[in-house]
Amino acid sequence: MNDPIRVLTADDQRVVREGLAMVLGLLPGVEVVGTAADGDEAIAMARELRPDVVLMDLRMPRCDGVEATRQLREHEPQIKVIVLTTYADDRSVLDALRAGARGYLTKDAGAVEIRRALEQVLDDQVAIDPAVQHHLVDAIAAIPDEPRQPAARLPAGLTPREAEVLSLIAAGLSNTEIASQLVVSEATVKSHINHLLTKIQARDRAQAVSYAYQHGLVPAPEAPQAP
Repeated sequence: MNDPIRVLTADDQRVVREGLAMVLGLLPGVEVVGTAADGDEAIAMARELRPDVVLMDLRMPRCDGVEATRQLREHEPQIKVIVLTTYADDRSVLDALRAGARGYLTKDAGAVEIRRALEQVLDDQVAIDPAVQHHLVDAIAAIPDEPRQPAARLPAGLTPREAEVLSLIAAGLSNTEIASQLVVSEATVKSHINHLLTKIQARDRAQAVSYAYQHGLVPAPEAPQAP
């Protein structure tokens, strides 16, 4: 029998973290090893308990979820972080992914969706809520049809096709969806992804998404204006 997925939850609302722990504890193959009330506590408990995955809220006192994710990524990179929050705006998504989150779910997600996301991040995939993917796809769709950058100016020696694949990864598309959109085989998509990850020196898709935004391959969302 496979070992259970060991999960730590972090949320400043007691009813949320205890309710989430109860729901997850009922899932087969999942073990909740602890609950944290803020980012500082999440970091300390993660270092002590060594969970496989931390389900991290974004807005918490003392140390928020983004900073906690960044510190775990730097000091405990083997621990995966999935953001579980009420915020689905582009800025929150980007901040979390840049900090090192491997998944992003809203609190509308059900137990089955969370279970699937846990499996995906442990399988070195990125798990992004469909509602969040919709925001990112809209951002890609808003780009004019003309080339965003001349091929000669693409960073890290990326080819135009590799840059296109990278932008679709940033939009949250799976290999199957990318293959369908580009009308190529999944094997071809995997080959492009392997090449571009090597060129941009990214370890995984989450880092690739961050790279795409940092280098202008997809537009960064505008910060909300003050009223």
